[in-house]
Amino acid sequence: MQTNPADFATEWAAAWNARDIERVLAHFHEHAIFTSPFARRIRPQSGGRLNGKTEIRDYWREGIQAIPDLHFTVDAVFSGIDHIVILYTNQKGVRVSEILRLKDGLVIEGHGTYPPDVVNPTGAGR
Repeated sequence: MQTNPADFATEWAAAWNARDIERVLAHFHEHAIFTSPFARRIRPQSGGRLNGKTEIRDYWREGIQAIPDLHFTVDAVFSGIDHIVILYTNQKGVRVSEILRLKDGLVIEGHGTYPPDVVNPTGAGR
């Protein structure tokens, strides 16, 4: 993997903490796919799957407006052949992981993953 995972995670968190969506998106391929259970809540028609920078940008803009105190603290970084996993704690104290697959140094696929009780706090559907 050419991208240094620790440097990537540091810059990723700094961009989010600056609330600079374009800076975060600079690490993403134009045709990236991103999934999140919260995308399904905010944009139900997406089914939680966002295709391309435009959809990802629009979702993140909505999300960032809804979370004025957004802040991420990186707890650990893991790397694979073409993946980086960033384990972080958000402003609510929830530990979250971002699973990112890279191609030519850019994220081509990303997945936000959360504890089950955060995704489905009522317990319905379990």
